[in-house]
Amino acid sequence: MTITVTGSVPTEHGRSRRARRDEIGGSRPFAWLLVITGAAGLLASWVITIDKFKLLEDPSFTPGCSLNPVVSCGNVMKSEQASAFGFPNPMMGLVAYSMVIAIGVALLAGARYRRWYWLGLNAGCLFGVGFCTWLQYQSLYEINSLCLWCSLAWVATIVMFCYVTVHNIKHRIIKVPQGLRNGLMEFHWMPPVLWIGIIGMLILTRWWDFWTG
Repeated sequence: MTITVTGSVPTEHGRSRRARRDEIGGSRPFAWLLVITGAAGLLASWVITIDKFKLLEDPSFTPGCSLNPVVSCGNVMKSEQASAFGFPNPMMGLVAYSMVIAIGVALLAGARYRRWYWLGLNAGCLFGVGFCTWLQYQSLYEINSLCLWCSLAWVATIVMFCYVTVHNIKHRIIKVPQGLRNGLMEFHWMPPVLWIGIIGMLILTRWWDFWTG
């Protein structure tokens, strides 16, 4: 018996190999970072959502993180900014942070994604960190109160955005000058540390009299 092998098999195999080369995974530390920051953001969103529902049921309810006139989650939850899109902000976080956890777990299992997927994740993180920046300004200078759980979500989102961007630059998904790329690979920890440090200084100076009084 003669077995004839058509040319379509190696062609499809070659396409599969090329598609595989176009897919990019992530290191275990990076995957764990996504899981941890996603879990931190999810925890913050979950607690805020529960307290928000309790506040809607009972306007006199005081969240456990309302510690003083400055650190007052209740004041933040009652503000218009807490429902910027017509529904409580943390409900959006429940979805977004869960997706980040799922991506991190998939990377731990060996998943690889195409360039457009990584760019989409970066765009989502950019929206998230931009929204958090707006909320930070509103909290410090309009609402005049801090929410500890919100602050946890801010930190998680900043770290997430910075390292997703570093990952994409490392794998040349986002192309930058070689000198900048080398600097980021060497000092990848500096952007999130400086960013969070600046926010800490703004919080310290905004209520300096209260902290020192």
